[in-house]
Amino acid sequence: MAAHTPPAAHGTAPVTGRVRFRTQGGAVVRCVALLLVVAALAGLVPARAEESVDIAPRRLDEIERRYGDEARERVVDWRLLVRDHRKDDEWDKLEAVNDFFNECRFVDDIEHWKKADYWATPMEMLVTGAGDCEDFSIGKYFTLIEMGVPSAKMLITYVKALELNQAHMVLTYYETPDAEPYVLDNLVDDIEPASDRDDLQPIYSFNAEGLWLAKERGRGRSVGGADRLSLWNEMNERMKAERQ
Repeated sequence: MAAHTPPAAHGTAPVTGRVRFRTQGGAVVRCVALLLVVAALAGLVPARAEESVDIAPRRLDEIERRYGDEARERVVDWRLLVRDHRKDDEWDKLEAVNDFFNECRFVDDIEHWKKADYWATPMEMLVTGAGDCEDFSIGKYFTLIEMGVPSAKMLITYVKALELNQAHMVLTYYETPDAEPYVLDNLVDDIEPASDRDDLQPIYSFNAEGLWLAKERGRGRSVGGADRLSLWNEMNERMKAERQ
């Protein structure tokens, strides 16, 4: 049955099915804004947060196709984390990055990558939402560098977790070269001074500038460049490929 069209009120144009917008009071502006919100929610236009990240939409689309929408969201959140905290003081950056990465799941390499040992790039960790202790430490290290924390203030530190009786890796932060380091660890959410982590025995540490043997708490003795670590070199090559 045809819809009934009510008669036009006296002195007004008849209803013809075409919407007329009044301009008084910014009604058109409000209507357009509402339509944009609805379109964004429907996925017809990109969300404003995604428009501001430094990853191409086609790359985000590829991540979503391969790993799902939650992976896309993690990567966008990561890039927003870097952007929004660049002007924070260093301690706030440390806490924000530590909290962000510690939300990921711990999964052993053999289960995750089908390899006995694999050092994932931050992107690889975030699209899968998981990693092992090396991946947590590497992700935090490179993210903090992007946020402006000097590489020289941080060391990726290979330790023995005494209570677990197994190898482990953490990120250590030195406010000054001679300062006691603070430990960023996926096993402990709080960032604690090394003197409070009696459960960790340092073995060696490294960053982009070098490699150190550490039998005491501190930087230890320099033994050359980090390029002596093949897994580090392979991971850096994959990071370069991701930027292309």
